[in-house]
Amino acid sequence: MVVIEGNLSSEQLQFFDSNGYLVLESFASQEEIQSMRQRMEQLLDEFDCSSDASVFSTKNQQETTNDHFFESAEKISFFWEEKAFDEDRNLKQPKQLSINKVGHALHEKDAVFNKFSSSDKVSSMLRSLGYKRPVVIQSMYIFKQPGIGGEVVPHQDNSFLYTEPTTCTGLWLALEDATIVNGCLWAIPGSHKNGLVRRFLRDESGVHFDKPSPCYNQEDFVSLEVKAGSLVVIHGDLIHQSFENQSSKSRHAYSLHVVDTNGCKWAEDNWIRRIVDPEPLFSS
Repeated sequence: MVVIEGNLSSEQLQFFDSNGYLVLESFASQEEIQSMRQRMEQLLDEFDCSSDASVFSTKNQQETTNDHFFESAEKISFFWEEKAFDEDRNLKQPKQLSINKVGHALHEKDAVFNKFSSSDKVSSMLRSLGYKRPVVIQSMYIFKQPGIGGEVVPHQDNSFLYTEPTTCTGLWLALEDATIVNGCLWAIPGSHKNGLVRRFLRDESGVHFDKPSPCYNQEDFVSLEVKAGSLVVIHGDLIHQSFENQSSKSRHAYSLHVVDTNGCKWAEDNWIRRIVDPEPLFSS
């Protein structure tokens, strides 16, 4: 197997190590962005509104996690925005403007999203970060719909996708410009150095956090405004969030989460319980 040298510079790695995030501008081409957005339009057109789908909310994660959510680990599933419905449970706007996200196996089940997810540039970047046998454990197309795009409360990715030792990295690709106005990411620089705060556990009774969420000072967060095509690399212990989108512009993004499978163990009490083990992007 040909070993691809990592594509991150020592300065970039140093910034990531210090801050817990890294912005890679123009990571995806206009063609890649267009192909993913057009493919998602097709998937939405084909989606039957009356079929099984559930609301997604990070504020009420315990209540909104159900079988539909669990089964989405190996499927392409659709999740509504919390504010998409009126009192009678009717959609207030077209389905295309009501979906919160599509996940969690786009990278496996769809050729267009697989092409980007398994590209050499993604693998090369993961080599730079020291991955030996990485797998994409989940993928999501996030819409952040105009006017109703839901808040994502402060969290760490390792809480949900835990390995021993911890190895999760988030890859968040902007498919549209992400601004303070339409709900860009916010992060606390250096917060990854304080370790994992809590875990999201799955057992016979469902899912729950093992500890309450700490209170964070909003003044500690910095905004990560990025142009379409930029990739935000997120350490698994970094505290990050995004606010509700109250603007008239959407904020589409494609998000991947990667864990290593070399010398570490996937926790059995994670919410994702794979029937078929995911294929590694590379092995070195």
